[in-house]
Amino acid sequence: MAQTHSPDPNAYFIPHHSKWPFVGSVAMFITMLGVASWLNDVTWGMWMFYAGLFGLCATLFMWFGDVIRESVRGQYNSQVDVSFRMGMVWFIFSEVMFFAAFFGALFYARSLSLPWLGGSGDGVMTNSLLWDGFGAAWPSAGPGQVGGEFQTIPAWGLPLLNTLILLTSGVTLTIAHHALKAGRRAQVLFWLGTTIALGVTFAFVQGYEYVHAYRDLNLTLGSGIYGSTFFMLTGFHGAHVLLGTIMLAVMWLRVARGHFDRDNHFAFEASAWYWHFVDVVWLGLFLFVYVV
Repeated sequence: MAQTHSPDPNAYFIPHHSKWPFVGSVAMFITMLGVASWLNDVTWGMWMFYAGLFGLCATLFMWFGDVIRESVRGQYNSQVDVSFRMGMVWFIFSEVMFFAAFFGALFYARSLSLPWLGGSGDGVMTNSLLWDGFGAAWPSAGPGQVGGEFQTIPAWGLPLLNTLILLTSGVTLTIAHHALKAGRRAQVLFWLGTTIALGVTFAFVQGYEYVHAYRDLNLTLGSGIYGSTFFMLTGFHGAHVLLGTIMLAVMWLRVARGHFDRDNHFAFEASAWYWHFVDVVWLGLFLFVYVV
């Protein structure tokens, strides 16, 4: 089981000098240089991008490994625990602002830009100045039907299924958390494993939905403003689901190795916070992207 925290509450743990911030910065620079070169058709751009991405993932793996080893050695006390909690709160807040910007873009395109282009209101630009005959109705590909005609994905099919999957995963994760606080490791592993399986299922269903959209509905990133906002919002959320699933998988391994006890398991709690945040964001996506 996990070791107890430092007996001295006034001794704030200060780690030794770490090479990982520098290595991570180099990896990020290589990644961005690679993607910029790739977008400009430089032959080595794609390989540099993947090399930088691999280096960044390796840096995160090794860096978090150092943090885990310091934790299980009992080098962290309650003051460090508070720092971790504050860090996670600010991280999730930054993610809230991230999605708020995306939802704001959807609101602007749907509720402000379309009426302006449609010529509604007093003194606003009329569609005759840009594209005569433009219909200000959502979903829209914009004037001239950028990307061609397309169909939307019905809310009560795959999106509803994924909603039920994520809501269920939030319940199973909560059960796992209560089992951890009760010291029942076998139950934690079962319910946490179920949550991970539900996260993988969500990603699989969303991938199938994307294939269906491209192949059968002509709904692509090139489908004007609707296509770009649809894939921007759902795609970035899907990336967060994958990240959350990886975090929970790491927590499963740590529970199996006995890194946590009833009182000291903030890494598990932080992953649970993140997963519940992902659940809430999806409810907003389901309502404003698929239903309304």
